[in-house]
Amino acid sequence: MAEALKEHIYIIPLREVKRAPRWKRGNTAIKDIRAFLVRHMKSEDVKLDKSINEKVWENGSSKPPRKIRVRAMKFEDGQVQAELAEE
Repeated sequence: MAEALKEHIYIIPLREVKRAPRWKRGNTAIKDIRAFLVRHMKSEDVKLDKSINEKVWENGSSKPPRKIRVRAMKFEDGQVQAELAEE
């Protein structure tokens, strides 16, 4: 893979997810994470790692975490890859 141009660690708040119906909260959290990264990394091509998905869904669809810590890397071709940041 090419060298990362930008690398940031973001703590993404997911409090707005609680306004969604219980059965939609997991899906809404993933969409919110992707939208946050599109807005902050200035790229439409965002790929989320499997670890982010597992963290959001570990308590089930109705109980996603309130916030999540993510490492986002932007590459030369404009692609953004995000993975769960270790704490």
